Amino acid sequence: MRLSWVPASTASSRRWNSPGPAGRSSWSNATRRSEGFIATEERTRPGYLHDTYSSWQPLFVSGAAYASLGEQLHRHGLEYRNAEEWATASVAADGRTTLFHRDPERTAAAFEHSADRSTYLAALAFLGENFGSIGGLMGSELRSPALVRYAAGLVRTGGRHGAERLLRSMATSGRGYTRREYRGDEVDHLLVPWLLHAGLSPDHASGGLMIPLLAATLHSFGVPVVVGGAGQFVAAFRALLDSVGVQVETGTRVERILVEDGRATGVLADGKVIRARRAVVASVTPTALYDDLLPHGTVATAIVEEARRFRYGRAAMQIHVALSGPIGWRDVRLRMIPLVHLSDGSGSTGIACAEAEAGLLPRRPTVVVGQQYVLDPSRVPPGAAALWLQLQEVPYAPRGDAAGELDTTSGWTSALAQGYAERVLNQIAEHAPDLHDRTLAVDVITPTDLAAYNPNAVDGDPYGGSAELDQSYLWRPLPSSGRHVTPVSGLWQIGASTHPGAGLNGGSGHIVAKALTEPGRFARLSQQLSERMPRRTSIPS
Repeated sequence: MRLSWVPASTASSRRWNSPGPAGRSSWSNATRRSEGFIATEERTRPGYLHDTYSSWQPLFVSGAAYASLGEQLHRHGLEYRNAEEWATASVAADGRTTLFHRDPERTAAAFEHSADRSTYLAALAFLGENFGSIGGLMGSELRSPALVRYAAGLVRTGGRHGAERLLRSMATSGRGYTRREYRGDEVDHLLVPWLLHAGLSPDHASGGLMIPLLAATLHSFGVPVVVGGAGQFVAAFRALLDSVGVQVETGTRVERILVEDGRATGVLADGKVIRARRAVVASVTPTALYDDLLPHGTVATAIVEEARRFRYGRAAMQIHVALSGPIGWRDVRLRMIPLVHLSDGSGSTGIACAEAEAGLLPRRPTVVVGQQYVLDPSRVPPGAAALWLQLQEVPYAPRGDAAGELDTTSGWTSALAQGYAERVLNQIAEHAPDLHDRTLAVDVITPTDLAAYNPNAVDGDPYGGSAELDQSYLWRPLPSSGRHVTPVSGLWQIGASTHPGAGLNGGSGHIVAKALTEPGRFARLSQQLSERMPRRTSIPS
């Protein structure tokens, strides 16, 4: 595809349009507004509905928030489509393909070594036996009696050996886990790329725990997408909240959290004071909460310094492609797979992560290829198709290009966005040669676009901060404040920067909602946890 670039001054994305295989393409700029990182928009051409940011919702439908609210959300318009059989796949550079079936037995049946089949199924069985305890830990306040209760449950079910097995997996990287447990490379090839969706790399600790957890989640809950686009998820929530009299204000910038006599009493938003009768809940990063939103001197200096040392992870990039029709994958089985990773497993994904963390544009990135139209044809015109592409190994401020082809000296310019998008599309075309002929329009959202759009995406990180082990679980959001209640009475923190971390799961909000709504529990828990944290007893005027 030949491209001619038409620059513009400011934009939240970059887009080019192609009239067909013989025509020239021109880039234009598209400015969009939506709420949070959940939105559906016609970003390329009329009639093509693209999930601008997040799309797949297995973590939500498998979580406690959905268990509590799912039925009500469905009554207010939420509808899912899901893969019934083949849910995802990985394709290596040489064309080797590994497929994932909703049935664990059918997935394992394709493994070369019989021992690997037994190991895989045994790992899933172990998780099933301990699901209550593991799920409880992921969905509870860890620095509370819940930790002891669920840890004891692990010991009762699996014995000391079983509990130690989980701890060892938590300390193991995804690469190390698959090397240790499997003779063949199918599990590595298929599931290591999924670690990127948890904000990890193949060489980060806790990958050894996440790989079987991800496998179990995908087998049990598939890859659900919202009919009509992820934006309908937000619409269903708004309708549910409207039905119970909750007032929702969007497009309003909160400037300050109001604190009186050591207690959060409301917020100052666009110059207007909004009072809170019971609590203020902030879905923000620690950096924003302690450095920007709270008045200076509200909490101990040690907490503020910890928040300033909170680390952010790799940046991400989204590419949306409007197609005249489905692309012709060389492996025809991929034509009906909703989500495909272009990766060799730990090898290529590990290299791409290392290059991105070194400030380089990866030579061969791991490409997440979403084909949502396979599940929900209503998103595209009849006979057409679209691709949702995610790149989770890009630097926010590139220092160079690992391939030595692109000029990064001026950062994420329109020319750099175009050049990198072409690299990604060419990589897909290696496996689907007719891609360029079928491409009608392409829309690119760079890391700087993400950061400009959502203040929680610091340095283009969409996962609310690095998910490395020392900044997760008991130590998320902060080592001395690994809880959702904060040192300020009546102030709670939720979101990806808090436990259980990134992903559209609603976990942290559900934890806090239970604490605020269960009789007697709110006052008791808030007082107990707040008293254990360092804080100032007086606030300078």
